[in-house]
Amino acid sequence: MAESYMRKLCTTLMDAITDKDVQVQEQICSALCALGETQPKETLSACEDYLRQHEKLAHPYRAMILKATEAIVRSHINELDKDTARAVILLASSEMTKAKDLVPDWQQAASSVLVAVGTRLISAVMEELLSHFQPGLLPHYFVVQTFASLAASNVFGTVPFLPSILSTMLPMLVMAKQDVMRVAFCAALRHFSESTLEYLASLDQAPDPTVRKDTFSSEIFSAHDILFNHWLQSREAKLRLAVVEALGPMSHLLPNEKLEEQLPRLIPGVLALYRKHAETFHVSKSLGQILEAAVNVGSRTLEVQLDALLGALHAQICVPVESSSPLVASNQKEVLRCFTVLACFAPDRLLAFLLPKLDTSNERVRVGSLQVLRHVINSAAAQMEVRKLFILSSMRLPLLDANDKVKRAVVQVISAMAHHGYLEQPGGQAMMEYIVQQCALPPEPQPERQGPGAEDLPADSVHAISISTLYLISTTVDRMSDVLWPYLLEFLTPVRFTGALTPLCRSLAHLALKRQETGPDAFLIQYEASVNLPSPYAITTRLLVVSSDPYMGDGRGAASLRLLHVLHHHIHPLLGPRWATTVPLLLQHLDEHTEETLSRKEWEERLLMFLRDTLAAVSDNTWICQLSLEMCKQLPCYNGVPQEKNFLYKCIGTTLGAASSKEVVRKHLQELLEMARYQEEAEREGLACCFGICAISHLDDTLAQLEDFVRSDVFRKSVGILSIFKDRNESEVEKVKGTLILCYGHVAAQAPRELVLARVEADILRNMFQCFNTKVLGIKVETKDPALKLCLVQSICMVSQAICGSTQATTFHFSRKAELVACMMEFIRAEPPDLLKTPLRKKAMVACTLLVSLEPPLEEQMWADVIQGCLHSVMALLPEPCGEGSSNHKALYFDTVHALEDLLTSLLCQNMTPQGLQLMVEHLIPWIKSPHGHERERAMGISACLLRYFLEHLHVSALVPFHNLGLLVGLFSPRCADLWPATRQEAVDCVHSLLYVQLGYEGFSRDYRDDVAEQLLALKGGLVHPDFTVLFHTCHTVAQIIGKRLPPDQLISLLLTMFEGLGDPDKNCSRAATVMINCLLKERGAVLLEKVPEIVSVLRSKLQETQEEHVLKAAQHSVYLLASQHRAAVVSSLLGSPLPFDSHTCTLWRALAVEPSLAATVLELLLEKMGRDVPFKESRAFLLSSTPDRVATTLPLAATCALYEVLSAPASGPAVLELYPELFVALLLRVSCTVGVQLPRTLQGREKRSSSAPLAARSLEPCSSAVDTLQAMLLRGGSEDVVRHLELEGGWELLRTSEGHEEGVTRLARAMAKHAGPRLPLVMKALVSTHSSVYEIQRVTSTAFLAELLSSNVVNDLMLLESLLDNLTARQKDTCASVRRLVLRGLANLASGSPDKVQAHGPQLLTTLIAGLDDVDDLHSLVALEAMLGLARLLDLVEPRDLRSVLLHVAIRIRPFFDSEKAEFRQASVCLFGHLNKACHGDCEDMFLQQTVSALAPLLLHLRDPQAAVVGACRFTLRMCGPNLACKELTAAFQKHLQEGRGLHFGEFLNATCKHLMRHFPDLLGRLVSTSLFYFKSCWEDVRAAAPMFTGFLVLHADRELRHQVDLEQLVAALQLLLKDPAPVVRMKAAETLGRLVKFV
Repeated sequence: MAESYMRKLCTTLMDAITDKDVQVQEQICSALCALGETQPKETLSACEDYLRQHEKLAHPYRAMILKATEAIVRSHINELDKDTARAVILLASSEMTKAKDLVPDWQQAASSVLVAVGTRLISAVMEELLSHFQPGLLPHYFVVQTFASLAASNVFGTVPFLPSILSTMLPMLVMAKQDVMRVAFCAALRHFSESTLEYLASLDQAPDPTVRKDTFSSEIFSAHDILFNHWLQSREAKLRLAVVEALGPMSHLLPNEKLEEQLPRLIPGVLALYRKHAETFHVSKSLGQILEAAVNVGSRTLEVQLDALLGALHAQICVPVESSSPLVASNQKEVLRCFTVLACFAPDRLLAFLLPKLDTSNERVRVGSLQVLRHVINSAAAQMEVRKLFILSSMRLPLLDANDKVKRAVVQVISAMAHHGYLEQPGGQAMMEYIVQQCALPPEPQPERQGPGAEDLPADSVHAISISTLYLISTTVDRMSDVLWPYLLEFLTPVRFTGALTPLCRSLAHLALKRQETGPDAFLIQYEASVNLPSPYAITTRLLVVSSDPYMGDGRGAASLRLLHVLHHHIHPLLGPRWATTVPLLLQHLDEHTEETLSRKEWEERLLMFLRDTLAAVSDNTWICQLSLEMCKQLPCYNGVPQEKNFLYKCIGTTLGAASSKEVVRKHLQELLEMARYQEEAEREGLACCFGICAISHLDDTLAQLEDFVRSDVFRKSVGILSIFKDRNESEVEKVKGTLILCYGHVAAQAPRELVLARVEADILRNMFQCFNTKVLGIKVETKDPALKLCLVQSICMVSQAICGSTQATTFHFSRKAELVACMMEFIRAEPPDLLKTPLRKKAMVACTLLVSLEPPLEEQMWADVIQGCLHSVMALLPEPCGEGSSNHKALYFDTVHALEDLLTSLLCQNMTPQGLQLMVEHLIPWIKSPHGHERERAMGISACLLRYFLEHLHVSALVPFHNLGLLVGLFSPRCADLWPATRQEAVDCVHSLLYVQLGYEGFSRDYRDDVAEQLLALKGGLVHPDFTVLFHTCHTVAQIIGKRLPPDQLISLLLTMFEGLGDPDKNCSRAATVMINCLLKERGAVLLEKVPEIVSVLRSKLQETQEEHVLKAAQHSVYLLASQHRAAVVSSLLGSPLPFDSHTCTLWRALAVEPSLAATVLELLLEKMGRDVPFKESRAFLLSSTPDRVATTLPLAATCALYEVLSAPASGPAVLELYPELFVALLLRVSCTVGVQLPRTLQGREKRSSSAPLAARSLEPCSSAVDTLQAMLLRGGSEDVVRHLELEGGWELLRTSEGHEEGVTRLARAMAKHAGPRLPLVMKALVSTHSSVYEIQRVTSTAFLAELLSSNVVNDLMLLESLLDNLTARQKDTCASVRRLVLRGLANLASGSPDKVQAHGPQLLTTLIAGLDDVDDLHSLVALEAMLGLARLLDLVEPRDLRSVLLHVAIRIRPFFDSEKAEFRQASVCLFGHLNKACHGDCEDMFLQQTVSALAPLLLHLRDPQAAVVGACRFTLRMCGPNLACKELTAAFQKHLQEGRGLHFGEFLNATCKHLMRHFPDLLGRLVSTSLFYFKSCWEDVRAAAPMFTGFLVLHADRELRHQVDLEQLVAALQLLLKDPAPVVRMKAAETLGRLVKFV
C-alpha cells in the first residue's frame, strides 16, 4: 500500500513535470528530491519506471527527472544497493544513448547521473559504458564525454581503466569524421592526461602504486600523432582549440625521445594557431605545458625553436588587454609563464632577443617588452643576477619615451629592479631620477573613452604610480637606503622637480629618521662626496618658500616642514630645540584648516615669524649672510610662480633685517633693484615688501640705497622726446617708477614711527614725486599710466597711516597735505564717472580720509571741492552688473562707497554743527531727488551714515535750537515711500537720527531712548516689500511720530519742504507727502464721514466708473450710514444686484459690518432670506433621465453670497459671536442641501463670463459658496483652530463632494469638539430639531455630526451625553439606511469619547448594535459592517456578564464575512472575532472554543490576503486566539511573529505554527486539512498558494499514526488539480506539498 502511494505521489509529480513555467518544473524536481530523501530506493525506482513507461515524454522533461535522479544519487550514494545502482546505471545509459543525434540537455543530464554513480561505483559504471564502447564502432558522443567527466571527478577510480579505454579508443580516432566527435575525443584525452599526471603525482595515495608513465606512453603518442598530424589541420576553429588543449597535458606523457622528435614540428604547429585564433588563451596554456615538458626532459632541439618562440610570444604580449575580455588577460599570464620557462632555459638568448626591442619606437612593442622584462626580473631572479648591468644599460631609450603607457611600464620595471638589487649598480641612479621626474608631472585628469572599441587606460596615472613607487622603494626596500640617502636631496632645489616635492620630502623624512635610528654616522651627510648636493642654505630656502603654498601638490607644506625639522642638525646645530617647538605648531595650524579656510596672509606671517625665530636662534651673521645670498640666488627659480616669489622677497627682507653687515644689506638691495622683473605686478609688490621689512632694522641704509638707485644712470638720463631709455622701453620705466614709489610707501609703513616723521617730507615724499613726475624739455608731463597712479596713491596711504600712527601726529605740521589732497582729487576726477574698473578712486578717497585728519585743516573751498568731486565720482556710477565677474565688481563697488562714507564723515568731523550738517546735506540734495533710483539709494545711504555719525559724536554745550530740523525732516521723510526698498529704510533711519539729534539739542542725554522715536525702527520691516496700502499707512504712522516730536516753530518749514516734495519725480514720494500733510493738518475720519450720504444705486454706478481710493472709501462710509437707517431696504436692494456680485458690490456688503449692532441685524435678515425659499428645485434635463437634476433657487443663493461678504469683514466678529449657533447650523444645513446642486441655467453663462473678467469675484457654485461662507463664519466667530484643523485634514474639500460629504461632516464635528467645545450646547440644541427634516440629506448630515460628537469627552463634560444618546436612539427607526448606520457609529463612538459610561449603557448599546447585524433592509450590509466595527470598539469596555450571553451568537453571525469579497468586511469581521477572543481570555466556554479552533485555518491563510488591512486584522486576531488555545508554545509563536510593524516570513511562521499544532492538537489534523481544502479554490492567488503550503506543513509535523485523519485520495486529487492552476506559485506549492506526503505513504 505504501509503495503504491509512493509511486502515485511520484507519478503525480512527474505528470506535472511538463509545466510551462521553469520555476514550477524546478519545484517539482525539488519535490521528487524530497521524496527521494525519505525513500531513495522507491523514488529512484519510480523515476526509472516512469521514464521507461513514457517513452514519448519530451526530452526537456526527461532531463528534469534525470536531474532529480542525479541529486538523489549524489545525496544517497553511500546507501545505494547494487541492484538499485545497476538499474539507475542502465536507465541513465539508455537515456544517454537512446537518441543518436545530440540532444545536449537531456543526454548531459543522463551523463551526470552516471558520473554521480561513478564517484563510488566506478566499476559498474565503467562496465556499462564499455559495453557501448566497442572496438570498431564509433561510440556515442556522450559516452566519450562521460569517460572524460569520470576521469575528472574520480581520478583514482578511472586511471586503472585507462589502458583498456585508450587501446579501444585509438582505432576510433581514425573513424571519427565529424568534428563534434573529434572534439569529444580531444576533451577525453585531455582529461585522461591530466588525471594520469595527477595520479602519478600522488602515487603514495593511489590504489595501484605500480602505475608508471610508460604505461600510457605508447597509446598517448599514437593519439598525439593523430591529433597533431590530422585533426589540428581542420578548418573548424573549435576542433583546433580542443586539439591544442589536449596536446599540452599529453606532451608530459610522451616518451622522452618521442617528445624530442616531435618538438621541431609540434612547436611550429602550435605557434601557427596564433594566426588562426583571436582568443589564444588555450594556445598559450598548451604551449606553456609543452615547453615545461621539453625543459623537463632536457631537450636540445628547443634551442633551435627559440627565435620563433620568442617572436610569437612577444607578439602575444604586445596585444592590448581589454577589461571586457578576461581571456586576453589570462592569455597574457600564460604567455609570461612561457617567458619564465624560456628565461630559466636560455637567459642569454632571451635577453638578446628582448632588450633590442626596447629601442623600438613602437608603443605596444616597447610596453610589451617592458612587461616581459619586469616579469623575468621577478620570476627568474637567479638567472638574471649576473646580467644586471646589461639590463640596466638597455633602459636608456625607454627612459626617454614620452608615451604614458611606456612610462607606466618603465616605472614598474624600475620597481622590480629596486627589489632585486639593480639600482645599487652603476646606472641605478638614472632610474631613480626617472622616477622623480615622473613624480614631478602634473596630476592627469582621467580621460573619457572615445568609443566602445577604445582601449582602456590604466586606472592610475603615471604621476600617481610613480609617487607610490618612490615611497614604496624608500620605505620597504631596506637595501635601497644607501642608494637613496642622501642622493634624493639633489632633487629638492631644481625647479623641474617642483611637482615631486611632496613625495620627495616624505621619502627623505622616512630615510632620515631610519638612519638616525641606525646611528649618527649613518645620518651624516658628506657634502664633499657629491658636488650636486644642495647646501643647508639652499635646502632651508627651498623648503620654506614652497611651504608658503602648503596645500599645493598634495600637501607639500606639511611635508616640507617635516623634512626641514628632521634635517635641523644639518641646517644648523642650534636649531633643534627651537624647531622642536615651532614646527609642530605650524603643522597643527595646517591640520586645523583646509585650502579654503586657510588665510594665506596669516600663514605667510607665521612662516616669517618662524624665519625670524630661526635667525634669532642661530644669531650668526656669517650664516645669515649666506642664507640671504642663497635666497637671492633662488629668486629666478620662481619666475613662473609669482606668489611664491613674492613670499621669497619677504623672506629676503626678513633675513637682511637680521643681518648686521650694512655692506651685505646694501649690496643685496642693489642687486634686487637691478635684477627685479618690474613687469610682474606680484614681483613689484614683493620687492616693495622686502624693502619695507628690511627698513625695520636698516631704515637709513634702505633709503640711501633707494636714493642711489634713483640717481643712477637709468634716472639721470632725461626722458625726452627723442631719447627715453636705451635699455628699457617706456612701459617698463613706468613699472620701475611705480615699484620705487611702492618701496618708499612700504618703508614708511614698516619703519619705526619715531624715525619716519623726520624723513617723510624731506626724503620719502620728495623721492616718490620725483619718480612720479616726468619732465620733457623742462616741462612737467602728466602721467597716464593707471598702475603708476595706483602705486602713488597706495604709498601716500601708507605714509599717511604712518604719520597718523605716530605718537607725535597731533603736533606734526604736514606742509604738503593740501598738495597731496589736490593730487588725489585730480586722480578721482580723471576717473570715468559712470564706470568702476579700478580701485584707484577708492584708494584715493582713503588717502584723502587719512590726510584730512592731519594738520593743518583744509580751506573751506577745498573742503567743498573734495565733497563735490568725490560725490560726482561715485554717485553717478551705473548699477553693479550681474553675471560673470560681478562678485568682484560688487566688492569693489561696496569698498568704494564705504571709502566715500569714511571721507565724508571725516570732513563732517571738521564742522560738527547744524550748519556743517546742512552744508553736507546740500551737496547731497541733487542726488537725493535724482530721477535714477540707484543714485537716490546711494545718496540716502550716505545721508543715513552722516546723520548716525553726527548723532554719535554730538556734543551740545548749551541748549540751542536745532533750527533746520524741519527742513531736513521734510527732505527725508517722503522718501519712506520711494520705489526702492533700501531707500525707504534709509529714510526711516534718517528721520530717526534727526529726532534724536533734536532731543540732544533739547538737553536729553545720549543714552536716552524715546518711546515715540523708537517706534520708527519697528516700521522698517514693513518697508521691504509692502503693497501701497501698507506703504502709505507706514507713511501715515511716520507722520504721526514726527508730529509728536516736532517743535511748533519747525512746523512751517516742514510743511513748506513737503509741499516742494509734491513734485517729486517719484510719484510714490509725492503721494506720501500728501498723506503726511493730511496727517499733520487734519483730523482723520470725521471729515470723510460727513461726505457720504449717497443711495446704493448711485454708489454702484460711481464705483464702476472710477477706481480712485478716496471714492472707494467714501462709498463704504455712505452705505454704512444708509444701512444704519434703512437696514431691510439696503439688504433687499443689494440682494437684487446681479449674480455673481462684482467686486464693488462685495465691498459695499463688507461695509455693513463696520458696526456690531448693524452687522447683527444684517446677518439675521440674510438668514431669514436664506431660509425663506426652498434650497433647490428638481427638474429633468431629459425626459428619459432616471434621476432629476437639482437646481439652486436664486434668493437663498444670493443670501449665501452676501453672508460671505459680510462675514469676511473683520468688524463683523461681535455680531457673529452673538449669532454663532444659528449661523453655524443654518450654514451647515445649507451646505448639505447644496451638495450636487447645479446653478440655474440663467446663471451658468454669467458665471463663465465673470470667471474670465479681471475683477472676477468668488465662484458662484452653490455648494462651494456655502462651504466658503461656513469657513468665513467660523473664522470670524473665533474658531480659527477649527478651520485650520479641517484644512489640514482636507475636510473642506470633502464637504463639497457627494462621496466625501459625510466624512467631511464627521471631521467638522471632531474639530468643533476639540476647538469649540463651549459652543456645542446651543449648536446641538439647534441640530436636534432637524431629525424631522423633510430633506434626507439634512437628516444624514445632522446625524453624522451628532454621532461624531460622542467620540469626544466634551459631551460628557458639558452634560450632553444622555440627551445625545436619546436623540440618536430615536433615529434608529429612520427610513434612511445611512441614518441608521450613523446611529450605530455614534453609539460606538462612546468607547473613545466616554469609555467610563459604556458599562452603564452596556445592554442598550449591545442590543442596538447586535440588531444592526440583522438589519434586513440594508441591501449592501453596510449597517452590519458598522455594527461589527462598533462591537469591536465596545467589547473591551462592557460588563463580561452582558457579553457572555451574546458571544456565541455574534461569533456565528460574523463567520460568513471572513471570506467576503469585500476587504472591509473581511477586516471588520476578523478584527471583531479577535476582540471576542480577547474578551473571554481565561473564561472561554467550550462552544466558543470550537469557533476559535474552526477559525484557525482561515485566519492563518488570510495572512496572505491581498489587502494589508486584512492581514493586520488576522495578525491581531491570532494573537488574541493564542491564550484561549491553552498552548504556551503556540501563543509565544503568535506573539513573536505577528507583532505589528514586524516583517513576517510567512513560510517560517506557518512551519512553526503547524509544528506546535501537531504537537499539542494532533486530533485537529483532519479538521484543519479539510478546511484548507476549501481554500484550494480561493479566488485570491496568494491564499490559494498558502493553502497547500499549510497542508504540507501539517503533514510534515504530524505523526505517521495520524494518517487515518486525512483522506489521502481526496488530498492528492485536490493537489493534482492545483498542479493545473493558472498561477505558477500555486503549482509550485502544490508540488512542494506532494513531496511532503511521503510521510503518510
